[in-house]
Amino acid sequence: MTAPDLSYTGAYLDRLGDRRHTPDWLAARLADERARAVAVWRGQVVVVAERACGYRALGVSGARLRGIGFGPEDCAFLGLEDGVPVFAFDLSDHEPPALAALDPAAEALDLRRVGPALPRRDAQVLAYARALLHWHRQHRFCGRCGSPTASERAGHLRRCTHPDCAREHYPRTDPAVIMLVTAPGADGEVCLLARHARLPERMFTTLAGFVEPGESLEEAVAREVWEEVGIAVDDVRYQASQPWPFPGQLMLGFRARARPGAIVPDGEEIREARWFTPAEVLAAGDWGDESAAVQLPRHDSIARWLIRSWAEGR
Repeated sequence: MTAPDLSYTGAYLDRLGDRRHTPDWLAARLADERARAVAVWRGQVVVVAERACGYRALGVSGARLRGIGFGPEDCAFLGLEDGVPVFAFDLSDHEPPALAALDPAAEALDLRRVGPALPRRDAQVLAYARALLHWHRQHRFCGRCGSPTASERAGHLRRCTHPDCAREHYPRTDPAVIMLVTAPGADGEVCLLARHARLPERMFTTLAGFVEPGESLEEAVAREVWEEVGIAVDDVRYQASQPWPFPGQLMLGFRARARPGAIVPDGEEIREARWFTPAEVLAAGDWGDESAAVQLPRHDSIARWLIRSWAEGR
């Protein structure tokens, strides 16, 4: 199966996992005059607006990074992009004027807001940076003994500093299934979309949920659909995956066929769910379109891709 062109994917970087454990090699990459770094500030990505109403990632040179006090131990090495070393650094401990010091036009914005307006390569790099740096901030202390941890291997490992513990902690990614449930309708295929309690009132999207210990992905799909809307499914088929750095999920996309039965929303996570025809999906508005009776998820999400690809017969 050919991977679709989903936001935050692309594998543009050569991550060089076999080299980043060498401190001298890492220092040489940061000293490379071509090196650049992207920044995250308190969960938001640092970008610069472009004239054509788009954005680009703020790229800070390695020399500039060293000049403001960030060394190899303070950065995460993301990889090489066309031979150019790419790093990420966290400005969360600095106040907003630090952004202007880097570039007067720099802004810290929610990646979900600017993702569709970024070049695909920038979106992928910023998603990687956001997820990795969030993990660092959440694992500053050892989960076994409570001692501080220190970054190693170019930001891809944190080690407990207590000599009697020295536990290694690796970046965490949580698998979550996201599924479009379909069924035969009176005039053709229909799909099931739901209004989640945490989303805007007219926003309908796919069902989704985290994979629990001891279950397969297919079992997680069936369990989540049953728990959320009371529909049993079969013929669960994988479609595509997408890293979702909010804060650190891997979304595993599926389609599933509904067995006959009535929709029964759980009333907690799901407020409403109903069947939609392809024409209804294609006529729906975008997130935030106040004139639309039905809004669909953001364009950068795999949920939107699952819905649109089905409606368009792909």
